[in-house]
Amino acid sequence: MIKLLQRTSSKAAMMAVLLASASLALSACESGQSDFEELAKHSEAMQAPPAPTLDKYGDPTGPATVQQAREFLEEAEAKIVQLSEYAARVYWVNANFITDDTNWLAAKVGAEGALLSTNLANRAKRFNGLTLPADMARKMDGLKRGSNFPAPDKEGAAEKLSTLMTKLDSTYGTGKFVFNAKNKSFAPMADGQELTKDERVLTLGEASDIIAKSRDPETLKAVWEGWRTISKPMKADYAAMASIVNDGASELGFADTGALWRSGYDMPADDFVKEADRLFAQVKPLYEQLHCYTRAELNKEYGNDVVPLDQPIRADLLGNMWGQQWGNIYDIVEPKGATKGVDVTKQLEAQDYDALKMVQTAEGFFTSLGFDPLPDTFYKRSLITKPADREVQCHASAWNINDMDDIRIKMCTKVNADDFSTVHHELGHNFYQRAYKNQPVFFKDGANDGFHEAIGDMVALSITPDYLVEIGLLDEKDVPGADADLALLLRQAMDKVAFLPFGLMVDQWRWKVFSGELTPATYNSGWWELREKYQGLRAPGVRPADAFDPGAKYHIPGNTPYMRYFLAHILQFQFHQAACEQAGFEGPLHRCSIYGNEDVGAKFNAMMEMGASKPWPDALEAFTGNRDMDATAVLDYFAPLMTFLEEENKDRTCGW
Repeated sequence: MIKLLQRTSSKAAMMAVLLASASLALSACESGQSDFEELAKHSEAMQAPPAPTLDKYGDPTGPATVQQAREFLEEAEAKIVQLSEYAARVYWVNANFITDDTNWLAAKVGAEGALLSTNLANRAKRFNGLTLPADMARKMDGLKRGSNFPAPDKEGAAEKLSTLMTKLDSTYGTGKFVFNAKNKSFAPMADGQELTKDERVLTLGEASDIIAKSRDPETLKAVWEGWRTISKPMKADYAAMASIVNDGASELGFADTGALWRSGYDMPADDFVKEADRLFAQVKPLYEQLHCYTRAELNKEYGNDVVPLDQPIRADLLGNMWGQQWGNIYDIVEPKGATKGVDVTKQLEAQDYDALKMVQTAEGFFTSLGFDPLPDTFYKRSLITKPADREVQCHASAWNINDMDDIRIKMCTKVNADDFSTVHHELGHNFYQRAYKNQPVFFKDGANDGFHEAIGDMVALSITPDYLVEIGLLDEKDVPGADADLALLLRQAMDKVAFLPFGLMVDQWRWKVFSGELTPATYNSGWWELREKYQGLRAPGVRPADAFDPGAKYHIPGNTPYMRYFLAHILQFQFHQAACEQAGFEGPLHRCSIYGNEDVGAKFNAMMEMGASKPWPDALEAFTGNRDMDATAVLDYFAPLMTFLEEENKDRTCGW
């Protein structure tokens, strides 16, 4: 930038130097002196333009220019690229080897990232009001939003924030509690604790297995409450973390961190709230019918004392630690006399599938659409099964280490239908990451965060009986007829439709925390108010005043925005419907599989290659032809089920 100023002022400077030189020469002749040193100093001073005034970031003050913005973005990109791969490797090691040392490393690199994000976000504000080319404006907007968890620009804030976030994540990842199976009680885990013969230590995976399989209300209540002992110590740290990021968001010009998050959807933050409400309103009637039917069937199983028909459902009875998906209790709600669908878990076990083969099979779906195979490094570097010798973060995730081809998954995979679907989901992230690898670093992301989650889930919707035949998991003679569709749809809805209100309320809770509407004293009560309002669920018993039940869900201490999952559960059906139309499929939407259709794959890849380079309506239109997110595809997919549920519920009092 300084070189540019020198070039543009060189003529004027030269003229001034020549005039000054003539004057000095005349003066020297008259006095009889020859002060060449003074002449040289004066000449140098006349050539150099005034030094620009710099702000505290080292950037020039005064009106900004497009060229300065371009140079700033180039600088920002170089710094982000330099730090991101290093940070990804540190976080990978920390997630796979949870120790005090790796926690320290993760906190350190997290602080570096927070400092860089804060620095770039604050420097980007200098270009407010400057008209920039569209791609530069989009990059600048992303920088000004900073990270989802911005640190304020003050001494020690980034380090403190990173330490808190690492501690929260680690507390969750190493969470355990003591369960007494004989008297159905629980206790927090203590260092050096000696266990009785009836006690055992439960991890989340072990506790989740009990929640999924047990049909004893007392056992379910004890295990459900036991897991929530791991989150109680998080509350103070979470409150401190929220305060810091709110300060950071305020510096960036947002009312609070929730407003910052909502601004990332190519629309005003308040408009996004309305958009989310609009989408849920489209599917709410289907959820209410599913809730009514499920409560009635649980009442038959457990009786009025456990499941009153005029109250919200106990959250521990739904087969999932958070009551977010209900598929594990399908045996309780299965329609009487319905033809059974395919038991995918049984098929996997019968054909000796292991975790590796499940991942390879999921990869085969994507290559059947024309995508290149995963790199060899994927299988060498991924963590696919839980190690027996160390603490790892088992929450399934997809990783992009170098923003190019070093893509991986981290997952404690089990051989069952749920994880078979999950590996398809996680690979969806990886193929998306690789598709946009040639975009600038600012655009190496989904069109919006819901897109990233929807890609793999759309593929999982194609795990139909016909697909299972194609990959040899099912004999053609064993493909169930249309009379089994009801079972298929109900099982799907118990996961996907049941999830929708949970996906909406998690971030609604955080928005209330960030806005100050909820304080540490009301964190837990506010959580359950939202769960009852949206899901019609309640805790199995009175919760302690100091409980922090939100922290028992990974995405709260793991600090992962959750609205992406709600949007994904809408978008996956919209993508699926568009893909099936492109494939020329004729028949019920839930029977469609796009396996092997390279034409659909090519069009889908074209959308994925866009990354975040365009507003999400542009990306959505590129694949679906529609610029609006639309939940009617969910209703189309589950239309036969809705008819069944309305008939079953016609004499029942629904709602809560």
